[in-house]
Amino acid sequence: MNWPAGYGRRVLAEVDSTNLEAQRLAGTLAGPEWICALRQTAGRGRRGRPWANPEGNFSATLVLMPREEPRVVALRSFVASLALFDAFAAVTGRVDGLALKWPNDVLLNGGKVAGILLEGMGGRGAAHLAIGIGVNLVQAPGAQQVEPGALRPVSLLSETGVRVSQEEFLDPLASAFAAHEARFVTYGFAPIREAWLARAARLGEIITARTGTAEITGTFETVDEAGNLVLKTAAGRQAIPAADVFF
Repeated sequence: MNWPAGYGRRVLAEVDSTNLEAQRLAGTLAGPEWICALRQTAGRGRRGRPWANPEGNFSATLVLMPREEPRVVALRSFVASLALFDAFAAVTGRVDGLALKWPNDVLLNGGKVAGILLEGMGGRGAAHLAIGIGVNLVQAPGAQQVEPGALRPVSLLSETGVRVSQEEFLDPLASAFAAHEARFVTYGFAPIREAWLARAARLGEIITARTGTAEITGTFETVDEAGNLVLKTAAGRQAIPAADVFF
């Protein structure tokens, strides 16, 4: 598969965290670059949670230099989600069982197979964005390693029988991201939003969103033009900018 033009590619044998490595390197990069670690020793998930990363699983961070305002930059979580969906389809040859969970997880047969973490960084006076991606390629963390009520972790190997290496997964992921990123930059969020909704898990069903201060249950109606989760509740429509979703 052809590597996308204009994107750097750095594969490391071992690192503490690809997002931390991205912070260390950001100021030295001339353009967007993928940083992939064959072994990661201190990965992190959302809200500072540890990200379990057994041997053979995928850990990578893409460093970008976006020029949009922060609210638009944050929409790249949807770009990354679509890229992951396409990468899974490329390595397995199928899309059945795949779905996207708001705000930034990929599901396979109802379990969590991948997660995304966006972090803003500074460097040389220009803002950088780190898009960290973790994929359970060969092993899934145990139930005791996820919070109560969270979806069960699954691996690509256990659910499909397909075994791919980290570098074999990186190539289709980078190509898919470049294609969706070009669409996002050219046409805005609308086509990304439409494509994401077509792959959304539990659209039209009752789900629960937990923010830092509230728990909101309602029908998953849509994702709006700002990327907010929109629930139809007994109290009316509610647009939720950030939450953990449970169903």
